[in-house]
Amino acid sequence: MEKNQNHFAKIRRKLRHQITAASADYGLIEANDRIMVCLSGGKDSYTLLKMLQAIQIKAPFTFELIAVNLDQKQPGFPEHVLPDYLAKQEVTYRIIEEDTYSIVQDKIPAGKTTCGLCSRLRRGILYRVAGELNCNKIALGHHQDDVVETLFLNMFFGGTLKAMPPKLVSDDGRNTVIRPLYYCREKDIEAYAEEMDFPIIPCNLCGSQDHLQRQAIKHMLKQWDQIQPGRIENIARSICHIAPTQLGDAELVDFKSLKSMSTFLPEFV
Repeated sequence: MEKNQNHFAKIRRKLRHQITAASADYGLIEANDRIMVCLSGGKDSYTLLKMLQAIQIKAPFTFELIAVNLDQKQPGFPEHVLPDYLAKQEVTYRIIEEDTYSIVQDKIPAGKTTCGLCSRLRRGILYRVAGELNCNKIALGHHQDDVVETLFLNMFFGGTLKAMPPKLVSDDGRNTVIRPLYYCREKDIEAYAEEMDFPIIPCNLCGSQDHLQRQAIKHMLKQWDQIQPGRIENIARSICHIAPTQLGDAELVDFKSLKSMSTFLPEFV
């Protein structure tokens, strides 16, 4: 029992340290912020909220947290779970009810994945709600594994070298999205969430499966992690240490204008 408690305490400290480190590196959490924490009912968002609450207590400056859940009216969604949980937490919260499920079912043909349209609708609603609540930042629960998976998804299936940024300003400039779990591994979050016994809500209530390509990438990375522990962390670090001149994007580097200095040296007699 004591060994398990020590292991849990170690993971909790690790997660808190990684969040504060990401915040310091990217300016994620700052004085007088009013942060809307998006709570889906999954392990990642529960962990995000709990960690931010712990950091809020010890931070040398003040910031506010508002937990927000979007009830999209999927059949079977246990709408009482999050209000019951949040009522016991010392945090302001808001439950938003929007029937995006019916819209998605109407627009997407049977058998096709609904995740893309669902995500766009959800993002638009959350942006609007953030303005209504006067929140200057929106915190999402994406972690390091999500970032690396997205990198390979874009490389393998999109032909682009991009992942997820730790901080993003929306196209209209009105919202700042932050990802405080940017340095955190999913396996640590899973261990923390299991010990905390969060009331997890399954993410497959809408009947749509997560993109099969992402599942394939996740499986590949899991195998890599078993073969060589630390490989995922190294890939994640590479995203933060980019050398544009060693790649091939002509919009970032003017390769056509690159000339050897020897071209301009006078001839020696």
